[in-house]
Amino acid sequence: MSKLLTRRPIFSWALYDWGNSAFATTVMAGFFPVFFNSFWSVGADGSLTTARLGFANGAASLLVALLAPIIGAIADRGGSRKKFLFVFAALGIVMSGSLYFVQQGNWAVAVLLYVCATVGFAGSNVFYDSMIVDVAKPDEFDLVSAFGYSMGYLGGGILFAVNVLMTLHPAWFGLADATQAVQVSFLTVAIWWLVASVPLLLWVKEAPTVDQQPALGAIRAGFQQLIGTARAIGELKPVLIFLCAYWLYIDGVYTIIKLAVDYGIRLGFESSQLVLALLLVQFVAFPSALFFGWAARYVGVKRGILIALSVYMLTTVWASMISQVWEFFGLAIVIGLVQGGVQSLSRSLYARIIPADKTGEFFGFYNMLGKFASVLGPVLVGVVALLSHNPRLSILAILPLFLIGAGVLTRVKVVHSS
Repeated sequence: MSKLLTRRPIFSWALYDWGNSAFATTVMAGFFPVFFNSFWSVGADGSLTTARLGFANGAASLLVALLAPIIGAIADRGGSRKKFLFVFAALGIVMSGSLYFVQQGNWAVAVLLYVCATVGFAGSNVFYDSMIVDVAKPDEFDLVSAFGYSMGYLGGGILFAVNVLMTLHPAWFGLADATQAVQVSFLTVAIWWLVASVPLLLWVKEAPTVDQQPALGAIRAGFQQLIGTARAIGELKPVLIFLCAYWLYIDGVYTIIKLAVDYGIRLGFESSQLVLALLLVQFVAFPSALFFGWAARYVGVKRGILIALSVYMLTTVWASMISQVWEFFGLAIVIGLVQGGVQSLSRSLYARIIPADKTGEFFGFYNMLGKFASVLGPVLVGVVALLSHNPRLSILAILPLFLIGAGVLTRVKVVHSS
């Protein structure tokens, strides 16, 4: 196993997850929701800020959902998945760093930059996910996919730990206060992401594209291929059923990642405690993602996902009843145990059942559905928050997505899934 994971292309591919996961931890899950409430939306009603945050996440996800299958198809036909990855990565890096300059009360500017950064982050992941077939063989997908996620949790967690330390002890870093520390954290994310992207650029080789097209030809062929892919998915029953299931359950996963801190703030917990709980998730998820990749060989990849979804259902109900901050920490530990597993095994299961010569466009559909799901979840939470002014009802709105998604997944037939 160690020889496999230290292969230069695999390790370089996984390092990209190490780098861009800093955006998911420090920005998306950690400091953006906190800063959005206390700094950029200062003086606004709590339910309104929750709605704004939910709608911002929904808008970003919608943009990626509309773009993902198109750019995936074009990149496949043009043999340029790696180029597209770095175009979107550059967008995410620049926009993340630009959050440093947003002044107090400018919530609209913060939302605009955040939406653009999220598009860059998620758009680059369309091509990052699809390139697993360039670095691993089908019988290695489970372990390599889990390794990528575990590296992401570790890399994102390490920088997040430094960023949290900066906010707790700003003087140690030559900073004036916690506010400046959060602002500088956005810059560190951009640098971390940029540096970790270099190995993939240098050492991951994209497999040759059959009938590669020049730029204009790739666009034309890409759109034609996209139409063909939609038809093909309709004919590939396991792929169609899996995508329906994934669209539902990953919605709940992403919504929890994006809005957990905001939920804790609504319950009255200190933001510093919530950030520490998120940090705990990263370091629990690191070994646990690897464990799921190993365990899938024995229990099966589909069964592994179903186990993780069962845990999500129980924790969603638990979350709606918590009243003490130690319970939030308990939730963080439990979520950390399954979060990487459900993400990594979903990616490896999908890689098993799609045509090997159309990974870019098929993963475009995969990411499109994930992002459309991310539209529904945050918007649903935002609407319930506005109507009920009850955060506990908002979190329970996620539960049906796990229940129905798991039910649909049981109908997916996977050949050699263990």
